[in-house]
Amino acid sequence: MGLLVVGGGLAACSEAGPPAQGQPDGQTQPEPDAGGPGGMGGQGQGQPEGWDDGIRLPLAEDLNPDPNIVEVAIAAQPAMVSLVPGGPTPVWTYNGQLPGPQIRARVGDRVIVHFTNQLPVETTVHWHGIRVPAAMDGMPGHSQAPVPPGGAFDYDFVVPDASTFWYHPHIDSARQVGDGLYAPFVVEDPAEPQDLGDEVVMVLSDLGVADDGSLQPEDSGGDLGTLFGREGNLLLVNGKIRPTLKARPGRPQRWRIINAAKARYFQIDLPGHTFVRIGGDGGLLSSPVQVKNPVLAPGERADLVVVPTGNEGDDLVARWMAYDRGFGTAFNRPPADLFVVHLEGSPVAPPASPPSIHRTIQPIPTEGATTVDIDLTMQNSSPLELGINGMVMPTFYAQVGETQVWTVTNRIEWDHPFHVHGFFFQVLGDDGRPLEPMEWKDTVNVPVNGTVHFVIRYDDRPGMWMFHCHILEHAEAGMMGMLSLREP
Repeated sequence: MGLLVVGGGLAACSEAGPPAQGQPDGQTQPEPDAGGPGGMGGQGQGQPEGWDDGIRLPLAEDLNPDPNIVEVAIAAQPAMVSLVPGGPTPVWTYNGQLPGPQIRARVGDRVIVHFTNQLPVETTVHWHGIRVPAAMDGMPGHSQAPVPPGGAFDYDFVVPDASTFWYHPHIDSARQVGDGLYAPFVVEDPAEPQDLGDEVVMVLSDLGVADDGSLQPEDSGGDLGTLFGREGNLLLVNGKIRPTLKARPGRPQRWRIINAAKARYFQIDLPGHTFVRIGGDGGLLSSPVQVKNPVLAPGERADLVVVPTGNEGDDLVARWMAYDRGFGTAFNRPPADLFVVHLEGSPVAPPASPPSIHRTIQPIPTEGATTVDIDLTMQNSSPLELGINGMVMPTFYAQVGETQVWTVTNRIEWDHPFHVHGFFFQVLGDDGRPLEPMEWKDTVNVPVNGTVHFVIRYDDRPGMWMFHCHILEHAEAGMMGMLSLREP
């Protein structure tokens, strides 16, 4: 471990990539005079009363009094929700909630999830982005047997990293996630800056619902629907249509955003505002970056600081904007409302500059690394068959302690969000150096006719690990593979 001087004090920072336990690397406190949101929480200067009531997700009840153990009970079960005037919509949920309850823990906590399956079909739970042991990854046939209707399974693991994660099934996932089985999982780090803004978690998704409340057929559009990815006609934020979030003008908010849609990309616009992206899949970035319209591919997360400005009583509307992921997917698609930011209370002076975040992320050395070439391919067949290197579910091999550089090339006229289970990686530029600002990723978008390079180092968690496109219809059409990680 090294030491980094920050604001006159000392903060630990790692000299390497993600360790077996603990935060992947050092995170430092912001400089006290950086003009961030700290110091603005005085009496009468906070967010309006009930500011997040219209959007806040309930927490899963912690059943264990031990402060270092989070123990919860989660049931996959059918439910009915009211989304359209024509009638209730049958969805699948965790604990009867859409999305499911938020699980919240701290780095190093043990998490125990007593899972029961009350669905008419078998299922599992995958902990997207969390570096769990292979036996806890929720991969049927590899890490566990499927949980049958009426069955149960206990997930038990330690959370080693701070970030915004989520959980969802990994059986018939296009249907099960698409029908409502998804929920957030936030891991906090006490050493992380605590004054980045008032926090709210937002799970973005969509749902295909007819006027009578029924769900669109799973096979709507046939092969073309599979190729496009089936997007719903209702945009949901924490399971709600166009909810309202209150904000005091000038006071920063921290939005932890998860794209839980099975196919839709979310490009976000807040007119007249620019976001500061401070984090993503694997926690804080090495430094913040301003972005006008952040884009989240399916499976990705974004940690954003926004300072709502305007006059008391104004309504700012955050909108979805079409993102061109190939083949006309953005053609003639107008913006659509996501949620409303209602300004309430007397304004406060906004920060003079973006939050000063400095996280030391050491590049993974690539010298001597094994190279892995991945082609995302499509066969001319019906039903539609997608693949990895022209095959369905190929297996690749690695050893604990090995470093690999993956080159993922998209041979299809569509973007593909590429997700690796169980491990973070660093995306590389054409020069072989990590992209700036540096960050840990588990999901990366591979553009049309594009190539993405990333470096990954395998810690001591042998087993079978999946990688796949996170447009879930694409994964189920064959765009997935397995990594067999073995002891040396």
